[in-house]
Amino acid sequence: MPRTTRIFCVSTLYGAATLAAALDSGCFPERDGEEEARRLLLVFNNSTTPEVTLPVDEMPGFEPLRHHFDGILSFNEAIRPFHPGAWTPRPDDVPLFERYLRMLWELGEDRVELVLESIQVAPALSVAQLFTDAPIHVYADGLMSYGPTRNKLDPLVGTRVRRLLHLDLVPGLKPLLLTEFDVPAQLLPTEAFRKVMGELTAAVPELPALPDNAALLLGQYLSALDILSPEDEENLHVRMMRGAVERGHRAIVFKPHPTAPARYSRALEAEAEKLGVELTVLDMPVLAEVLFEKSPPSLVVGCFSTALFTASAFYDLPVARIGTEPLLERLTPYQNSNRVPAVLADALIPDLEGRKSEETIPAQTLDGLVKAVGFAMQPQIYPSLRRDAERYLSKNLATRTKRYFRRRRLTSLGLPGGIPERLAFLPHNSTARRVVRRARALKKAVKR
Repeated sequence: MPRTTRIFCVSTLYGAATLAAALDSGCFPERDGEEEARRLLLVFNNSTTPEVTLPVDEMPGFEPLRHHFDGILSFNEAIRPFHPGAWTPRPDDVPLFERYLRMLWELGEDRVELVLESIQVAPALSVAQLFTDAPIHVYADGLMSYGPTRNKLDPLVGTRVRRLLHLDLVPGLKPLLLTEFDVPAQLLPTEAFRKVMGELTAAVPELPALPDNAALLLGQYLSALDILSPEDEENLHVRMMRGAVERGHRAIVFKPHPTAPARYSRALEAEAEKLGVELTVLDMPVLAEVLFEKSPPSLVVGCFSTALFTASAFYDLPVARIGTEPLLERLTPYQNSNRVPAVLADALIPDLEGRKSEETIPAQTLDGLVKAVGFAMQPQIYPSLRRDAERYLSKNLATRTKRYFRRRRLTSLGLPGGIPERLAFLPHNSTARRVVRRARALKKAVKR
């Protein structure tokens, strides 16, 4: 019987910690009669310029995670000079590349299993395509698993997925990701993740302690994703600081995204001097969860960062969000995979500026909201969610929730809220929808 080799693919330190927690929790037991499977960590460096960016296995704090694996491989090295986020194998080349990787990684005739993140896109999808017979386990690196699969996945890949492993970032909410293939979701124990984070924190001894009663501001570098302009993102950070100061915090800690420009920090330094508050800028590439472990802040502020949810759900820290409403308007196309994480932040996390119209939504409506947004994003992949979307929209579409949907989108899908109430008898009429599309096309032609 051939030996089993499991290849664990990772692109972030957070993902590596999630994998370590899964291994510590016994999520990958050996089959009866089989020898212990070999564990290989395959590192993706997806940064825009991987040549000058630290890969996961060289980041501060990684060392305690190393012993979980029998070897570490680099996908970037294997496909050089191509970028892992842009390269996909041509179908005719797949057998050749599989032989090449088996030789390069000393797999021989091993039975390969894959553990992947972000399976809908390269590089994870590329690896799934290269090992055509390998069973696949998917793990969630953040909030995107609660949203729909962003692209229609080839059944030759989707039907090989055995399960989705995810952290309980939003207690009680089940992920939509891969449910079109009836993939079951499996929760990873929070205690195991906290244990791994404790080990990771201990491996970063030079980390400075945060001041007492500090507010931690989380930068996400949204301009790099073409979601905000650099100027708008700078202004967002300044608003974060002002909001924290208004709540009584005189010590501010800013954790910029590792690839964010230095001027973001300078803009905050100028504002801190103006407000007369103490500012600490953390320029080390460490996880926010390391700060939660070492020096828990009194408040965590962000836009829609996953760290807001780990702070609240795993560390019981006060959190606040800012800037989600205009961001939801700017996310394009509507299918943008950041939409559900932004919706969750907007719906569940208190507003930093304390506006009365920004109350969090009732927890009992959250599942319906996510299904409605998921259907509106990917109606062709999730046609079974239409009834859930109609039910939610007919009962819960109000001033507070309208920002999660675009009227034009609802109209094109024939959903409640998409057309004037006096025409509500038409939502399922295909002829009416066709007329609306033709009228819209004529209007655009006239404008030209």
